[in-house]
Amino acid sequence: PPHIPEVHLPEEPFLQVASALTLELNRALKLLRDIASGRNPKKFLMVIAASWVLSIVGSWCNFLILFYIAFLLLHMVPVFYEKYEEKVDLFAEKAMVEIKKQYAVFNVKVLSKIPIGPLKTKKV
Repeated sequence: PPHIPEVHLPEEPFLQVASALTLELNRALKLLRDIASGRNPKKFLMVIAASWVLSIVGSWCNFLILFYIAFLLLHMVPVFYEKYEEKVDLFAEKAMVEIKKQYAVFNVKVLSKIPIGPLKTKKV
């Protein structure tokens, strides 16, 4: 029979990768828990808005088309940004100022009126 070389993979790199993935997964789960509990209303509203936009766009076309559009955007947006960096940064800065103004108004009129208290535990 032919001689097949024996392959030995060290255990340490796999343990390091697993440890890093565990840390990142725990961090993501903590972020999701904070968003779902409503502790950070700004992120909570951003998730709701993003889900709403995704549902609207998803109703226009199927998953394969959305995947293709995302693939194209991931390849086109960096080139676009590199070419028009100054204009994009200026527009983004103006947009962020306007978004912060609108959020401040929304916070005063709506979010500040929502009572936020400690979660009550149910007695069994």
